[in-house]
Amino acid sequence: MTKIVKLHRGLDINLKGVAAKEKQTIQAGSVYALQPDDFQGVKPKVVVKEGDKVKAGDALFINKAYPEVKFASPVSGTVTLVERGERRKVLSVQVEADAQQEFVDFGKKDVKSLSGENVKKALLEAGLFGYINQLPYAISTNDQTEPKAIFVSALRDMPLAGDFEYEVKGQEADFQAGLTALSKIAKVYLGVGEDSSLTSVEDAEVVVFKGKCPAGNVGVQVNNIDPVNKGEVVWTVDPTAVIFFGRLFNTGKVNLTRTLAIAGSEVKEPAYFDALVGAQIDVKDMLASENVRVIIGNPLTGKAQPGCTKCTVGAHCSEITVIPEGDDADEIFGWILPRFNQFSVNRSYFSWLLPKKGGYKLDARVKGGERHMIMSGEYDKVLPMDIYGEYLIKAIIANDIDKMEALGIYEVSPEDFALAEFVDSSKLELQKIVREGLDMLRKENE
Repeated sequence: MTKIVKLHRGLDINLKGVAAKEKQTIQAGSVYALQPDDFQGVKPKVVVKEGDKVKAGDALFINKAYPEVKFASPVSGTVTLVERGERRKVLSVQVEADAQQEFVDFGKKDVKSLSGENVKKALLEAGLFGYINQLPYAISTNDQTEPKAIFVSALRDMPLAGDFEYEVKGQEADFQAGLTALSKIAKVYLGVGEDSSLTSVEDAEVVVFKGKCPAGNVGVQVNNIDPVNKGEVVWTVDPTAVIFFGRLFNTGKVNLTRTLAIAGSEVKEPAYFDALVGAQIDVKDMLASENVRVIIGNPLTGKAQPGCTKCTVGAHCSEITVIPEGDDADEIFGWILPRFNQFSVNRSYFSWLLPKKGGYKLDARVKGGERHMIMSGEYDKVLPMDIYGEYLIKAIIANDIDKMEALGIYEVSPEDFALAEFVDSSKLELQKIVREGLDMLRKENE
């Protein structure tokens, strides 16, 4: 019998511009860029140099701390640039794609006959193991960790997020092969929404989550199924990465093609498109206006690109969203107007009486500056986890490691506080604060 978890806290933000379930063809550039920053916690060591020829599946860089964890090139071609930033930090490794693609052949494998160690070895060899994350610390994991369980969330409920149920159509065999492979390592939990088409999968315990956003956050699902205690580790895997793993075992090749949504109120025709990880796409011709904020990811957790319409498809990116910048807005009398067309969490506007069926057109303005933190309980209303969010944030700001541990920092990731950041009247960058706290704790425990 399928387990059902009902969540009573959260917030659904209905934004205009949800992607229609149809595919468009979007032309990517000939250069592909794999970005180490997509793999949190990895210290990259580049193992290629400019001018080298690589095949799809060859390593471009490795994790310096765990050299066996490699990161595969999405395409075959010529390495054209190792882009570096301050202190020679590696920003990306760029490859000019060949007209005719060549793949490293890792050999087809019957996942049902493999052991857990064989699965690990295959993912390490193909440069895909780094797509597995872990709690605590919300970082890319390594092969030295022993997870007590593996969690996959197929429920994406952030505003304007791409629908995985649409993405997986036609790829069910690869998704199943990926789940079966992971089940050889540890017990797999698959989190899905109501009326999901994935409840009949094998080799995973399916858990249905009923509730508002962020029910789809894998950290929220871990907290409500099998919380992480000090000294324990769980792995979390993006559902698209599960498809990557399945393709590897079914075809013997690394194929990093994923389906993304292009969505938002400033997109002419919100829809889906296929692209390789690392593809560089210019969305300028798809925009309905000029003064926009392009975000790689969803509006709450994505990476903003002010003034830029070129996007590099990230390793864990499932959508590109475009919303108004808002810096040209001129509102007479400001907040004092009654407002029937603007979204409000606490019924400050009259719009709660007449919700917009087509979604709200929110812009990128913060509408206020950072101020003192008010212990109002507003985080708890949108955080369906068994932790005290406001007290945890205060402990992180105070660098109080003992309190951070006692208040459940091992269970959270920055994205779990995305909605809390949205409703925060103090305008604090909560996701950044949580990331700093996790990094601090990881450094202390090394």
